[in-house]
Amino acid sequence: MNIQQLYEFCLSKKGVTEHFPFDEDTLVFKVGGKMFCLTSLKEWEKGTPSLNLKCDPEKALELRAEYEAINPGFHMSKIHWNTVDFNGDVSNKLMCELINHSYDLVFKSLTKKIQNEILNLEN
Repeated sequence: MNIQQLYEFCLSKKGVTEHFPFDEDTLVFKVGGKMFCLTSLKEWEKGTPSLNLKCDPEKALELRAEYEAINPGFHMSKIHWNTVDFNGDVSNKLMCELINHSYDLVFKSLTKKIQNEILNLEN
């Protein structure tokens, strides 16, 4: 997966918006105004891309134990976020599953009103 594929994959999900809330480097994807995926554009340019993804705490621990490329979230809550390196032992398929999991967790945390507004969007 390259940065363009990541971008298209994230934006293909209902209600997703892109932002640069911290600086010009950190690309953030949000659903309902809440972050589910962060990445550094500079790291993509250097060839060392990674994603910060929200994750169920128990699943996060299991993934960290199984994959070298999955670590506690960099500059994030170590309980609820993982940093996933692209050049490691995580396949594109698993990366997509982890992005979907992060999106789903954040979507489910939104109010029913916001969830319904997003579900009713035309994509």
